Formats: sequence, C-alpha cells, structure tokens
Amino acid sequence: MGFLNYRTALVTGASSGIGAATVRCLCAEGLEVHALGRDARRLAGLSAETACRVSAIDVNDLDALTRLASSAEFDVLINNAGQSRRGNILDTAPDDVDTLVDVNLRAVLHLTRLIVPGMARRNRGHVVNVSSVAGHYAFGENATTFNSSVAYHATKAGVHSLSQQLRVDLYGTRVRVTEISPGRVATSIFQSQSAADDPDARFVGAFETLESEDIAEAIAFAVGSPARMNVAMIEIVPTFQVVGELRFASRSESVRLKEMKSGADDA
Repeated sequence: MGFLNYRTALVTGASSGIGAATVRCLCAEGLEVHALGRDARRLAGLSAETACRVSAIDVNDLDALTRLASSAEFDVLINNAGQSRRGNILDTAPDDVDTLVDVNLRAVLHLTRLIVPGMARRNRGHVVNVSSVAGHYAFGENATTFNSSVAYHATKAGVHSLSQQLRVDLYGTRVRVTEISPGRVATSIFQSQSAADDPDARFVGAFETLESEDIAEAIAFAVGSPARMNVAMIEIVPTFQVVGELRFASRSESVRLKEMKSGADDA
C-alpha cells in the first residue's frame, strides 16, 4: 500500500511544530494535504511553501470540523493538535481541565467519528494519533522538563485507549491505526507561559529534545509502510530521557500529608 494508494490527508495542529513538519513530509510524498490550525498567518506560509490546502479553524468548532470532513475523502487522518498545562490536581484551574479535554480528546473523537467511517467503507485509510509518554507513565515533581498537569496525562491516556479500541472496531478492513507517543519534543507545548510568543525561549532549556521532524518522519514511516504492516505504536524519546518513577515518602512526610488531609476534612 504505502503512499501510492493514499491520495488525501488531514493534519491537525498544523500551524507549527509536529503538525507543520508532518504536512511537509506528506506533501513531499505527493499527497494532497489539508492543514488544519488556528494561526492563519502561519498556515498561509506553510501553504506557500508546500501547496497544502489550509483550514484556519479551531478543533473545538464542531460545525467547521463537520464541513471539513465532508469536503474530501480523506485517506489519512493525523490527529496531532494538542495543548498542555503545568501543575497537579491540587492547583488545576477549571478552564485548564475543559481546554485539555476539548482539544486533546474531544476533538480527536469527533474527527475520528466523522472521517473513519468513510475509510472503512472504502476499505482504505490510516489514522495516526499523536499521544504522549505522559499517557503511559506518571511523572513526579522532579520531571522538570515534562511538568504537565494530571488533565494532560488523562487526555493522552484517552488517546492511547482510543487507538487500541479503534483497531478492534476496524478489524477486517484495510484501515490502519498508529499511535505515536513522543517524549520531549522542541515544540511550543513546552514553552513557559511568559515566552509564548518567542519560539526560541523554550521551557526545555538546555535539555536534549527531539525535533518536530523526528516525529514527522516516524509518522511518514508508519503511513508509508506496506499494506500487510500496521505499525501499532511508536514510543519516541530523546536518548537522554527515561520515563517512570518510584518514590517513597518518609515518616515525617507521611505525617504532614495526614495533617493536611485532616485539616481539609475539618474545613
């Protein structure tokens, strides 16, 4: 199968980072690529560079997504759009929870239900869901370069579960499902809030990171693989990153936590 049997692709979160790099990769393989993102200026530049078709819409706009999904027979769907927040459940703001669920999970579910049935009918297609190692592992306070919120972890775990179940639902068709699970990547998702407009002021600082092109090439490898081959999941981390953590609380720490809980109950 590979790229020869795929004609059209939709890439979300295409204004920059992994999404833009993926658009470049797929356009280079001869696909007609629809790039979806919120930044119309960056999308225009990407279109001038690659001749991709652009849709400057928010993934939370269900009416716009529905119109876009019906505008073409998409052979490839790259669910890449995502947001992150820092912190833990003790200080998570309501708006952060809503935003992460809406962008990272709800939009993925809607685009999947809008586009994948057509793939199944045509017996041809590929869904690539970009999740995160945060969906598979718990990070503690020492994970300074991946200090994401519990809501982010939960939404990415949802994308992982969706990818697994989608393969079951599509069993017997030629529609393939790939989950790409990156670690640290030098994209705006790691920027500090004060540096949101400065692409060089990255939260990752001096830590080694992957580049967007690394993830895009992994996506291209999965999509371009032979028809007999479904690359189910690729976990990609920098050479100097390991995941997973085991911590023990000291007796004094345990007492402090009990006192905090007791005070909260009294309140």
